[in-house]
Amino acid sequence: MSVFTRLRRGSRRLGAVWHARNLEFVRDRTSLIFTLGMPVAIVIAMALIFGGPPRPLLKVGYLGTLPTPSSAYPFLLERYIQFVPESQQASGIHYVSRNDLALLLDLRQRPVRYWAIEDSPTGYVAEKLLLQADPTARRLPMGGTVSRYIDWLFPGVLGMNMMFTCLMGAGYVVVRYRKNGFLKRLSATPVSAFEFLSAQVLSRLGLALLITVILYVGIGAVIHFHNVGSTALLLLIAVLGSLSLIAFGLIVAARFASEEVVGGLLNLLTWPMMLLSGIWFSLEGSPRWMQWLAQLFPLTHILQAARAVTLDGAGFTGIGVDLAYLAGTTLVFLGMGAFSFRWRPE
Repeated sequence: MSVFTRLRRGSRRLGAVWHARNLEFVRDRTSLIFTLGMPVAIVIAMALIFGGPPRPLLKVGYLGTLPTPSSAYPFLLERYIQFVPESQQASGIHYVSRNDLALLLDLRQRPVRYWAIEDSPTGYVAEKLLLQADPTARRLPMGGTVSRYIDWLFPGVLGMNMMFTCLMGAGYVVVRYRKNGFLKRLSATPVSAFEFLSAQVLSRLGLALLITVILYVGIGAVIHFHNVGSTALLLLIAVLGSLSLIAFGLIVAARFASEEVVGGLLNLLTWPMMLLSGIWFSLEGSPRWMQWLAQLFPLTHILQAARAVTLDGAGFTGIGVDLAYLAGTTLVFLGMGAFSFRWRPE
């Protein structure tokens, strides 16, 4: 047989397999809808959340009342700065120390006083703009423990990694089991859906905790992460947070056998959490509806509790609401997953 004949037959076989795979994808209407619709939905959602006029890059708190007109104090005319009213000096300084605010202004007397963290990138920029507009402004010492931006960011990075480990890992494993027929065979055994899903949760929990602990110890040793709270309490947050996220992912994997569909749904869950749960920036001063929406996500409560422990030294009672929410959502998500679970592909 000539080389040309072999190549021609090989190309025909390749074309036949390629055509069959394309037909399989097109006939799977659910996968097709999510593949085409999910990017459109994300773009529309991001346009609704971040659309409109340009968003501020810095958040500056102030004590007292803003002068009228704003031109009476030129710093207030700076673009891309959001001015957030603060009722208490102590709480405002606390927000600055945690990098939730770039700077705190005291407009109640002249010359204007302010508090800022020099080592903070946002604080440095805000202070330069303030002194350019008002050279008489006087900085006051922060007092207490001042957190670096990396101390605030580190829990968010660990939480993001935990989110992907839990959601993606648990979801794709169950889909693969259903697709290759393993769940169909397992359905003939006495194992219930709740028992099967619970086993998947516990298995993924061990892996998520191991990865998180390795990253906490390894990266923390390099950047000298500052933790003023209890490490045991952080471990409890990691356990409850991982359980909630894993159970959340299993809801998606409970029915579908298509990896394309599950991938689209998981992306639809992870993107809002990445943007609204406070991984990279604080939602302090953002619209109330956005803060309320963020409170629905398990990752938000994980990061709130972790930062309260590491930055403020909060105890069990200080993060009790967040822990209760994570425990409650774990049971709810696991129950929903067990109720909607299907052993065989639909």
